[in-house]
Amino acid sequence: MNASELTEEQASIVEAVGAFAAEHLAPHAVEWDHTKHFPVDVLRKAADLGLAGIYVREDDGGSALTRRDGVVAFEALATGCPSIAAYLSIHNMVAWMVDRYGDAAQRAGWLPGLCSAEHLGSYCLTEPGAGSDAAAIATRAVRDGDHWVLDGVKQFISGAGAAQIYLVMARTGGSGASGLSAFIVDRDDPGVSFGPNEKKMGWNAQPTRQVVLDGVRLPADRLLGDEGEGFRIAMSGLNGGRIGIAACSLGGAQEALERATRYLADREAFGTRLLHAQALQFRLADMATELEAARALLWRAAGALDRGDPRAPQLCAMAKRYATDTGFEVANQALQLHGGYGYLAEYGIEKIVRDLRVHQILEGTNEIMRVIVARGLTGAA
Repeated sequence: MNASELTEEQASIVEAVGAFAAEHLAPHAVEWDHTKHFPVDVLRKAADLGLAGIYVREDDGGSALTRRDGVVAFEALATGCPSIAAYLSIHNMVAWMVDRYGDAAQRAGWLPGLCSAEHLGSYCLTEPGAGSDAAAIATRAVRDGDHWVLDGVKQFISGAGAAQIYLVMARTGGSGASGLSAFIVDRDDPGVSFGPNEKKMGWNAQPTRQVVLDGVRLPADRLLGDEGEGFRIAMSGLNGGRIGIAACSLGGAQEALERATRYLADREAFGTRLLHAQALQFRLADMATELEAARALLWRAAGALDRGDPRAPQLCAMAKRYATDTGFEVANQALQLHGGYGYLAEYGIEKIVRDLRVHQILEGTNEIMRVIVARGLTGAA
């Protein structure tokens, strides 16, 4: 990350968050991955730096930072552990949505706990039969007097079980996007339960479970925004979520590149240091170039989101697709440059590769990112 392109405040963010990642995440990342430990205590320490309410207004307990500030923070955090940084990106997406679309009572009731990470948040859109086609959601919310009753199952929910607050998209009307609404569900609401922790390729330091809603009866004030506004709320949240995940990919890949460079400097083969081999220097140069290109696109997308640019959804999709593809490829190349040692868990490279792989799938698959970009080009959006 080129410090000369950062504002003074952003440079301070990178320094503070990078130091936090080096002290509190990096030394434990491999162990947390192996033991599937979700370090809630560390998340609360991150909240002390303002990292649990990055985009939330100060009046509501947040840090009131820009999206551009946020992506540099998440990149720095992911150098310590992409899995934990990515969960915090999702948590911040939930907090921002409550702040952006909630009324005064909802903001006062839910945001202090989210911004302090006393209460963790989860985003509940995907279902067993509705992934990329979010408008096909089957979870239903039926009005019953002064309450809503929710029934359905949400799939692949990050933080599920440990999180206290669930932002749930449910169908209150007819088919399609216009029939969806958003609800705030508490873990302690009767009828909420969770599936087993999924066995995953990566992201093992955070739980992923089904969220089961069986006749969950919510007071009417748990509706976030207006009835029928859920799809718009969900998609606006994902614009920020996508650049957050993109930033986490860059942070993980940057760490992998730096480890590979150090390894080549220390390792000798055929009587010379590997770092002196021009072919390997060229590979490092390509890796660094691709990361810089991805970072430039990401920063542009973040700036567009801050400005309210009409092209922001397309730019966020571009940045998410390019940065997550690039991040995975750079981390994978870093593993290759380590040779057999890259395949060993103790070096931490294979964990980064496994963690970054899912970034190409979640927050909208990279195929769906291409659909969003193409619709913007063809006028079908």
